[in-house]
Amino acid sequence: MGLLDEQHSKTLLNSRDAIEKVVVHPLVLLSVVDHFNRMAKVGNQKRVVGVLLGSIRNKVLDIANSFAVPFDEDEKDQSVWFLDHDYLELMASMFKKVNAKERIIGWYHTGPKLHSNDIRINELIRRFNTNSVLVIIDAKPKALGLPTEAYIAVEEVHDDGTPTSKTFEHIPSEIGAEEAEEVGVEHLLRDIRNMTVGTLSQQVTNQLNSLKGLHAHLQDIFLYLEQVISGKLPPNHTIMYQLQDIFNLLPNLNVGNFIKSATVKTNDQMVVIYLASVIRSVIALHNLINNKLQNKEQEKEKEETKGKSKKDTDVKSSNDKIKSKKT
Repeated sequence: MGLLDEQHSKTLLNSRDAIEKVVVHPLVLLSVVDHFNRMAKVGNQKRVVGVLLGSIRNKVLDIANSFAVPFDEDEKDQSVWFLDHDYLELMASMFKKVNAKERIIGWYHTGPKLHSNDIRINELIRRFNTNSVLVIIDAKPKALGLPTEAYIAVEEVHDDGTPTSKTFEHIPSEIGAEEAEEVGVEHLLRDIRNMTVGTLSQQVTNQLNSLKGLHAHLQDIFLYLEQVISGKLPPNHTIMYQLQDIFNLLPNLNVGNFIKSATVKTNDQMVVIYLASVIRSVIALHNLINNKLQNKEQEKEKEETKGKSKKDTDVKSSNDKIKSKKT
């Protein structure tokens, strides 16, 4: 990467405020999973590392491509690690010849969580982009939901006057694709998609995923407040103000009208579920009766056919006997 490329990267992402959302393309996810599976076959490496390519438009960071980078680290001491930046520079120059619009905008690893040496690795990637973005892509997700988490390094100012330190700040991320990519993804998912899943099942699944995400966030808040109370973490006034805003937005559950409305809505939903269960049971019983009648008719037809064929055989044998006597 030359000086002009570094200047372009600096102007590309000049501050945290320049990014409101990160969009990861399916091609990147497929490339990362392939990288992870290939490395899993040749060794016991727990995570893989690579570089992200893309562009920014209207404060949305668009990650359209990626490539793997040789990486290794000591599992016992994560301060000891190796990343082949010469290979990184070579691959970046080759990708630039193919598509000059795609620049190095960050890096990825398969986590599934942040590691203690991520800040130091990010400092190396900052040679190519002063505000590089880290995207953690879980190659083996254990639950439904997005497998991506995006972060950007920021300076954390301490209230006790100690020098500032680097830390990661979370950025909203989503999966997005262009029309050609959507066609390819639909083709890949065609054989594994369960066509029996309806809209209701999808809605219930989405609500379940939302509740799981809410529960995880509440656990993180609880653990953070516990560590602040015990003195393990310094209080962050920005986080405290945001938590206070959350508490102020919570509805007052002690209001009688709210309790009555919630009870009525719950009862209505339970009635709908009950009626749906009764209807399903009646339909299942009706289908069972029809199936039994149909089987009975088929058995009767088989018996009639069998009796008719036996009668024809007897008539034929008697005719043969008569002919033999005449001769």
